[in-house]
Amino acid sequence: MKNTASLVYASTTTYSILFAISVSHLLNDVIQSVISAMYPMLKENYALSFAQIGIITLAYQLTASILQPFVGSYTDKNPFPKALIFGMCFSMTGLLTLAFGRNFYTILGAVSLVGVGSSIFHPEASRVAHLASGGKKGLAQSIFQVGGNLGSAIGPLLAALIVVPLGQSYISVFAIMAVFAIIILSYVSKWYEVNMIPKKSPNMKQVGVSSTPKFTKNTIAYSIVILLGLMFSKFFYMASMSNYYTFFLIEKFHLTVQQSQIYLFAFLGAVAVGTIAGGPIGDRYGRKIVIWASILGAAPFAMLLPYVSLEMTVVLSVIIGLLIASAFSAILVYATELIPGKVGSVAGLFFGLSFGMGGIGSALLGWIADMKGIMYVFSITPYLLLIGLVTYFLPKIER
Repeated sequence: MKNTASLVYASTTTYSILFAISVSHLLNDVIQSVISAMYPMLKENYALSFAQIGIITLAYQLTASILQPFVGSYTDKNPFPKALIFGMCFSMTGLLTLAFGRNFYTILGAVSLVGVGSSIFHPEASRVAHLASGGKKGLAQSIFQVGGNLGSAIGPLLAALIVVPLGQSYISVFAIMAVFAIIILSYVSKWYEVNMIPKKSPNMKQVGVSSTPKFTKNTIAYSIVILLGLMFSKFFYMASMSNYYTFFLIEKFHLTVQQSQIYLFAFLGAVAVGTIAGGPIGDRYGRKIVIWASILGAAPFAMLLPYVSLEMTVVLSVIIGLLIASAFSAILVYATELIPGKVGSVAGLFFGLSFGMGGIGSALLGWIADMKGIMYVFSITPYLLLIGLVTYFLPKIER
């Protein structure tokens, strides 16, 4: 009979590894966020339509999404610590290609390489966070995730300060961050290699959770469908904010590109702050409560956003960022508890879906913006957050 006790983690929370993997996530997502930060410049330099901007996002996020479930499933059975380093090398190559690419198709190839790097990085990095959690899975996932959100917030600001005034070729400056990430991930991969097999490390313990699911297959199936619906609502709305918020601000308030990037930084900074709160709150009070408050709670503020002054727009965007940010960590940890023993597969699936849905959302919203205008996009997307009502039907998973 197969041994089902498969979930293992350190007996105490290994904060040095959690912060190292979080910093790596920060550097990884700074590189990724340069892509969306450059959209106004690329649109002007190469006379791109909103639909083409959406296609660029789709190319990046599809390559970032399609491979992730396969990487996660493979490394559940065959952990590969050096995959973290290889993933970052792909991202660095894509970044340098983007810096010196001078046509639409080269840009598509560049962002696809960055997407491949992301698809390798996220499943294994999530496994490391789980391994180093000491049982505080929500906290560990939030520490890991906040690095990515901080990177997404800092990237556009750095792009506004460096690339917008100096030109596209200065994207190559960000390759220095990829080198730092590779150095950090070399340290993380060595720890991971030592600790991924319980018998090699005396400070590891069995979680005491069977990899046999607690619920029936039907309950798991409909719960996954609900989680996918919640992912759809969150990431389609986030696609509008991450990729088109600068265009919205420029059109409505006649801001410069640099000014709009600073306001985007305020929103993404709030996302980073909200992320770090979601995990510990979920550990203490339950993931379902966090999902409720995150997605449904952001809806009224999102509905007001298109109709207020610049000052109130910034305030509302910060509130939305704080609220909506905690959902992903809660959803991901909820799913790993729903299907125990499959951390890599679940992380790969949900990170992959987050990128895929974001890419499809960006392409679709870009097409709608070309047809109806950017203001119309921001008037309809808040209603997606009402899908948060289906959280009611999720089973209570915590004891």
